[in-house]
Amino acid sequence: MSGISKPSVGFSRRQFLTVSGAVAASAALSACTTIREPAPEPIRQPIPQEPPLGGYEQMYASVVDEGYELPAIPVNKVEKRFLRQIVQDPTGEMPGTIVVDTQAHYLYLIRPGGEAIRYGVGLGRAGFAWQGRAVVQWKKKWPTWKVPDEMIARQPELEKYSVANGGMQPGLKNPLGSRALYIFQDGEDTLYRIHGSPEWWTIGKSVSSGCVRMINQDVMDLYNRVPNKTPILVY
Repeated sequence: MSGISKPSVGFSRRQFLTVSGAVAASAALSACTTIREPAPEPIRQPIPQEPPLGGYEQMYASVVDEGYELPAIPVNKVEKRFLRQIVQDPTGEMPGTIVVDTQAHYLYLIRPGGEAIRYGVGLGRAGFAWQGRAVVQWKKKWPTWKVPDEMIARQPELEKYSVANGGMQPGLKNPLGSRALYIFQDGEDTLYRIHGSPEWWTIGKSVSSGCVRMINQDVMDLYNRVPNKTPILVY
């Protein structure tokens, strides 16, 4: 884990765990909230082997994945606290849990020994529309973006990416990026997504669309670390 520091966390566990009850997902969310899709048949998956973090240049280097060449991220232009790093766990959640702190724009993957991997995230309107406990029902590499009718009504130019037209095919410009994690609660699709984004400069910010967006290299790292049915808490 060369090049990875362990910065202190600026809020208490009590503050972090003051979570209100789950809020119903809005039916007209935004870019990541495509349509309600039935989850594929569950596949019993082993917990993936944990890849190392490495240094920042290595973590955010250009990478060829599934035939797509992701560009390197200019890490010197990203606020350091939003780069992937090991921190003390501020949540007290069980190891293996994903925790999203929407106020601080952080996503934590809790590890044994009181530590967590912290990633910076960007949030759209849909990213604030749901909170509570759920699971990562399933994951997808290079997802298709299917724009719901409610969004097309606001932005008619997106009709070419409608469900009827097959959506936007995977690729470097797709708003869902290189990976998507689909969040279900009590067997129902929350329409809440954790997904990649080609717009690395929006990490740490609140933007107009999307749920929880991550740097593509970061969402690929998270994808490789968590199996289906991973518990998630959105605060």
